[in-house]
Amino acid sequence: MKPAQVFALTLLSVVAIGAQVLRLGKCPQPAVQANFDANRYIGKWYEIHKLPTSFQKGQCATANYTLLSPGVIEVLNTELLDNGTVNAIVGSAKVKDPAEPSKLEVSFNNSPPGPYWVLSTDYDGHSLVYGCTDYGLFRVELSWILSRKPTLSKDTLEKLQGILYSVGVSVENMVPTNQDETYCSPVNQ
Repeated sequence: MKPAQVFALTLLSVVAIGAQVLRLGKCPQPAVQANFDANRYIGKWYEIHKLPTSFQKGQCATANYTLLSPGVIEVLNTELLDNGTVNAIVGSAKVKDPAEPSKLEVSFNNSPPGPYWVLSTDYDGHSLVYGCTDYGLFRVELSWILSRKPTLSKDTLEKLQGILYSVGVSVENMVPTNQDETYCSPVNQ
């Protein structure tokens, strides 16, 4: 086998095991939220649907964003694991290019930054986030549909999935996040 083939197979194995969404081809370049305003974006968001990831294993996921300085946002992600433990991690999101403030890079625990692109938000109800990284012939995609409340209307959910579908994201791979008030009470305390 050629080194590139070994790399591709190794990457495929690692990513498949990690439950990431691996696709053939380069990352799409979807349109992002025009005139993104980080001041209006800060606060708590509930995860409604996501593409599976290796680093999120629980339910009741929320993200709380705090503006630290212009172009820098603190990220606090919280989830409830199956064993009843609340898992939380703090990171930061930074605007890569001030001309495109809706294209952020997020990192946790000194990890390499990953793309966090806000494709759509109305700031008060929903947010659609997409990230994609190229690995040779393949790409790894991440996406989250977020809401300011633990629920989101079916119409809004379908609209946001339509945006993802239009750029080639396999929305059928998205999974819902349990946000049941009683089940999620340990996270919401």
